[in-house]
Amino acid sequence: MEQISQGKKTVREIAPNILQSQVLQSVKQLRVAAYCRVSTDSDEQEMSFDAQVEFYTDKIMRNPEWRLAGIFADEGISGTQAAKRPQFMQMIRQCKQGRIDMIITKSVSRFARNTVDCIKYVRELKAMGIPVIFEKEGLNTMHATSEIYLSMHGIFAQSESESLSGNVRMGKAMSAKKGNVPFCYKTFLGYRRGADNQPEIDPEQAEIVRLIFDRYLAGDSLTVIKHYLERELIPSPTGKPTWSVTTIHSILTNEKYKGDALLQKTYVIDCITHKSKKNDDRPQYYVENNHPAIVSKEI
Repeated sequence: MEQISQGKKTVREIAPNILQSQVLQSVKQLRVAAYCRVSTDSDEQEMSFDAQVEFYTDKIMRNPEWRLAGIFADEGISGTQAAKRPQFMQMIRQCKQGRIDMIITKSVSRFARNTVDCIKYVRELKAMGIPVIFEKEGLNTMHATSEIYLSMHGIFAQSESESLSGNVRMGKAMSAKKGNVPFCYKTFLGYRRGADNQPEIDPEQAEIVRLIFDRYLAGDSLTVIKHYLERELIPSPTGKPTWSVTTIHSILTNEKYKGDALLQKTYVIDCITHKSKKNDDRPQYYVENNHPAIVSKEI
């Protein structure tokens, strides 16, 4: 067989088809999602929350190169733990399902106040080719240097959260020392907020409380009381048709039902995990005759 001689080695550049690339990019709209969050339930913050949702809906809809993939918004939820923000986690799931191309959010502190979570999810999204745009900081997570700046901003956001937590803890301690008693009316059976912003007895709910005390004093066990309440279709403090013996025990041992209040029972020891502990090393305050009693102090 005749040997084929090798020609001279050459290198030829193939120019990109810029026109074709531009056409493809112009045809495909980016599926853009926005993430919003506020961390308290005050009227002012509720307005901020609604404003964020409205702003990003309008912003995405106005851009012809974008298509709205969703507005994910956690209202009144702390940003220190991503797992406890249902809308945030839903957004991450949709990213993994290939339904979102880009995320925009106001700032690092809106996205996460936990540095570890922030970096973790940004890296996950980056690996999927999904950038997160932090508008306040001017960061695009697909840029090579973004993680350095993101780490710095994340640390600042976490530090801010820890500082706020410390201020809240101090404020609660000072409030307790003054005898200010907090009430969570939504889940506290027997009371409602009065016209003077103070707790007043809810007659219908108070009858349920008295019923529980009466049956317990008559000798019924917590389990028997639980079955009785469910059989009589009496809803629990959270409105559910089922009761737990823990809830019944909590009602029977709660001093608020006799008009008093013990403050500083527990306190948060970690603002990131929100882990709390029973207070056995800090002052507590017992407030007598703070509000109308549902049951006698002698019980």
